[in-house]
Amino acid sequence: MLLKEIHHRVKNNMQVISSLLDLQSAQITDPLIRAPFLDSQNRIKSMALIHERLYQSPDLARIDFTNYVQILVPRLFDSYQTTGQQVSLKLEVAAISLEVSQAIPCGLIINELIANALKHAFREGRQGQLVLSMAQTAGDEEIVLVVADNGIGLPDEVVLGQANTLGLQLVQVLTKQLKGRITIDRSAGTRFELRFPWLR
Repeated sequence: MLLKEIHHRVKNNMQVISSLLDLQSAQITDPLIRAPFLDSQNRIKSMALIHERLYQSPDLARIDFTNYVQILVPRLFDSYQTTGQQVSLKLEVAAISLEVSQAIPCGLIINELIANALKHAFREGRQGQLVLSMAQTAGDEEIVLVVADNGIGLPDEVVLGQANTLGLQLVQVLTKQLKGRITIDRSAGTRFELRFPWLR
């Protein structure tokens, strides 16, 4: 009961922080200055959702990550899709549970990759599709997460490990935290593939 209460309070505190950022950003008229506030809010919300799932779960060490993704990704679409943008979403997520130590960085990586695609891959009302798939490899040794879009593609000068954007820098740091590896395929839009060992 104490652990459930802690997760509940952490979630509530994160929601307060998100609300404070919302109030602060409401006073800013320049969309370029306001954008980082929205990014920060969504990062906080993705972590808060982990704690919400935990205190509602019978297992306080692991969360149903499939359910988490099914809630998180549509919320990101609501947050980042712009007027006139016609991007469809395809989720292919197997039944997976993750420990908290993996769920938080993995959730933040999903947040960054989805946000990046919706902000940059489908500009000027471009139509397209964003696909998120997640599954375990044969033998359940690894988790494979794929976020792919058929948008305009990631510029060649953007290289993981040398990225100058906060979002992609976060992806790199969080991938190391998961002891994973991430690759980019630019042959048809942009496809990120993250592999990391699954903690049983």
